Amino acid sequence: MTEPVTVFVNARAVRVPPGATVLDAVRAFDPAEGDAFAAGTRGVTDSRGLPVPPAGPVHGGAIFRLVSARAARVAGTE
Repeated sequence: MTEPVTVFVNARAVRVPPGATVLDAVRAFDPAEGDAFAAGTRGVTDSRGLPVPPAGPVHGGAIFRLVSARAARVAGTE
């Protein structure tokens, strides 16, 4: 059996299966926030503040932060 991967969303540890996406991690954190991220009304940045796509892969120890969709777009242009 493969062990779940621990990632952090808004400083809270969530466990997702290996091969999970950023969207999967956000949905594990909060299903409503996951729906907003999928719809494009929320954005997610990595630990460096760079926007990440919903289909992006996660890895153990990854840090993600929920932001407004506008803030995610602005972060991607810097």
